[in-house]
Amino acid sequence: METTPKLTFKYGWDERDELETPMKGCRSDGIVSLSDGKTYSVYFIDPMRLQQDLEAEVELGSPFLAPPGLIVIPELTRSAMENAIAQLWKQGYFDALKPLAEVEELHQVA
Repeated sequence: METTPKLTFKYGWDERDELETPMKGCRSDGIVSLSDGKTYSVYFIDPMRLQQDLEAEVELGSPFLAPPGLIVIPELTRSAMENAIAQLWKQGYFDALKPLAEVEELHQVA
């Protein structure tokens, strides 16, 4: 039986992150580790920050915002992010993404 994925952050997670991440509205350094050893990069953002970032991109002449692994949730708490990852895993979301090792290998070949 597979176990639920584990969410970690490239730059760690401490008490300060617990307070600041919901206020910032985004976290781009999420790493999801599955029981089969594959890892995936995820980018969490709340709807308000998403709108602000999209408006900023449009002002710069780029009419879109499309970070890989984008996950929009109402509030960026650790538990909300972990719940989103668990539900997305159950729905097969990660089957459509390239694991980090494969992405790194592609960049090394290029």
